[in-house]
Order: sequence, then structure tokens, then C-alpha cells
Amino acid sequence: MAAVIANLHDVVIILGFFAFFQWEFSLSVLAGVLAVLGYSVNESVVIFDRIREAFRKFRKLSTPEVIDHAITSTMSRTIITHASTEAMVLSMFFFGGPSLHYFALALTIGILFGIYSSVFVAAAIAMWLGVKREDLVKAPSRKDLDPNDPNAGAAV
Repeated sequence: MAAVIANLHDVVIILGFFAFFQWEFSLSVLAGVLAVLGYSVNESVVIFDRIREAFRKFRKLSTPEVIDHAITSTMSRTIITHASTEAMVLSMFFFGGPSLHYFALALTIGILFGIYSSVFVAAAIAMWLGVKREDLVKAPSRKDLDPNDPNAGAAV
């Protein structure tokens, strides 16, 4: 639910910019909005996958600490990915001519707010909804446990 809200946040921000400044909305802008949506979905998947991995790896940490660690561990990847994409989009903005102007503008707005929404909005909503380790990490079932292990019945 948190990822869906964060992804809708990106689309609403882009549409809000175009409505507020009364910029032309064309099919190329719609393509930019859909590209940003795909980009945001990917970023949300990466963040939540890191959170799931951190829940498995750091069993003693609380939920806010796990989410903080997951976000911190993805920051270098996020910065590199977004900076390289933004460099390409800015080259389209300045050198692409009038046909790519609003497409690149929509992508620029989406990339900038996509970072914000994936990191701050999605994770905060997940915490607000009360995500916990049991929601993301499946406990081993009885059939998966080793019958010869004396600690097989102990809590995982």
C-alpha cells in the first residue's frame, strides 16, 4: 500500500506542476509521466527489497532502525542511478528541441520527486501502517525444520 501511494504521489506532483504552470500537456508528456511511474515502481521495489533483506539480516534491530539501515544502504545506488539518468534527461531538455522539451521537463520533475517519494514517503507510510518483521519475513514451517536439530522447536 505504501509503494502504491508513493508512486501515485509522483504522478500527482508532475500533473500538479503542469496544471499550476499551465504547461502544454501532450502525448509526449504522458509518455514522460508513464516513464516516471515505471521508474518509481522500480525504485520502490529496490527500497522495499532492501527493507526485507535487512529484516532477515538484522534480527535485533527495531523496525525504524531496519528501515533506516535499508534506506542508508541504497543511497549510493540511488544517487548514481538518478544522477546518470538526470544527465541524459537534461541533455534532452537542452538539445532535444521543442518536441522533447515537455517530455524532458516531466522526467526531470519526476526524477527529483521520485527520490523523495521512494525514500521518505513510502518508508514513512510503511512505518505508519505498522510494518513488522513478520509481515516481510516468512518463518520456517515445521516441515522445513531438521528433526535431528535439538533447537528445531525454538523460536526463530
